[in-house]
Amino acid sequence: MEKQFPRTTVGGMSLSRMIIGTNWVAGWSHTSPAADQLITDRHGSGKAFEPMLEAFQKYGVDTVMGPFTQLPHIVRAIRAVEQKVGKPFILVDTPIINVDDNENARREAAEVIHRSRELGASFCLLHHTSAEQLVDKNKGVIRRLDDYTRMIRDEGMLPGLSAHMPELVVYSDANGYDVETYIQLYNCMGFLMQVEVEAVHGIIQRAKKPVMTIKSMAAGRCSPFVGLNFSWATLRDCDMVTVGCFTEREALEDIEISLAALERRVPVLSARSSPNQAQAALRGQGE
Repeated sequence: MEKQFPRTTVGGMSLSRMIIGTNWVAGWSHTSPAADQLITDRHGSGKAFEPMLEAFQKYGVDTVMGPFTQLPHIVRAIRAVEQKVGKPFILVDTPIINVDDNENARREAAEVIHRSRELGASFCLLHHTSAEQLVDKNKGVIRRLDDYTRMIRDEGMLPGLSAHMPELVVYSDANGYDVETYIQLYNCMGFLMQVEVEAVHGIIQRAKKPVMTIKSMAAGRCSPFVGLNFSWATLRDCDMVTVGCFTEREALEDIEISLAALERRVPVLSARSSPNQAQAALRGQGE
């Protein structure tokens, strides 16, 4: 049996500290339309990335994040792998809901949250594009958030917040909202982060709930070795790191780099290619 990835506890549920992201199988590269198309050409059916999910499960990485109500082919792939390996995945859904302040909108939101439960999600974290519409920076509150966390609880799921805007974590903690975890942008390059890396680091360190960090490799703008070592070195033992992969081999490399970082050792990786593999600077690489 392979070494199992460390775990944490969120809302009484055990999760792998590494979370499988879905942008690089859903077609959201954060790079270019051509890159988006490359992803969808390869992974459009879902079948192509089942080996990647199997690789994660082999090492105990069993938590997956994404807006699953928009991604039925990914949910089908998850269920197929569960059947094959005999182990369940934990789904962290990030649905986009209508947060207008009227009964029709609340009914629409409740229907989306109900679909999240029907898909088998254990966690329901309002997508940042929905949650951030409720923020009042002047008052330091997230208006009507309780309406939606109650809907989530009523469906038997654990509520949380996706926070591209770091103030969501601060306001939620200050006001004691009913959430069990946060999603927060966090990477060494400050990619998409609205304030400095140091400021977000402080927010995560002070957060009253475990934090699921995303964009750990800045959507491919830094290497896995750099991005993952930074994240694991600067997060708490309760926090998580979300990784997006394109292939099974990328998943295995991210797992090895992460385990090595947590164990304070050198990762065991193959050497990267070069036009002159014999050059002195590359000697020993991959050993």
